[in-house]
Amino acid sequence: MIIKEIEFTVKDGRPAVLRNPREEDIPEILEYLKVSSDETKFLIRYPEEIRYTYEDEKELLNRVNRSENQVMLVCLVDNKIAGMCQISFETSIKTRHRASVAIALLKEFWGQGIGTRIFEELISIAESNPEVLQMELDFIEGNDRAMRLYEKMGFRIAGVHPDAIRLKDGTLLNEYLMIKKLR
Repeated sequence: MIIKEIEFTVKDGRPAVLRNPREEDIPEILEYLKVSSDETKFLIRYPEEIRYTYEDEKELLNRVNRSENQVMLVCLVDNKIAGMCQISFETSIKTRHRASVAIALLKEFWGQGIGTRIFEELISIAESNPEVLQMELDFIEGNDRAMRLYEKMGFRIAGVHPDAIRLKDGTLLNEYLMIKKLR
């Protein structure tokens, strides 16, 4: 699904834009995926697990941008990808009241209000779908910065998946389900 570009200013005064990803973004997206997964243990993959090719990413972007049930957005600050997010609407009769969201920002852009602005847009997109009653996301134990953002945006913990994540050093972490009721 294609949205209208949104221009805004980050806390340090730099201009930013939130828009759908384009084919010309693919090389930077592939690099962003590796860098972001190396900056924190709270994303689901390690950098060496990012094996997408240009063609894989092109196919994904085309599919998502044509979809009526998904929106992927990039946030650019000074024409550099600062973060990405996605919202996916369930389509089966029993679950189409649910929308799943995911977000990640590069560390250099943390604390600039970008996460809040992205969530404002994701919530607006979800609210524009009359079928959607709730938004859902998962976060990994210890990701307190993200949890504070999610709570600020109205999400509440609804469940826990014990020991869902196992780090390379053997540490086990819980994964939490958070839900935001819309209606």
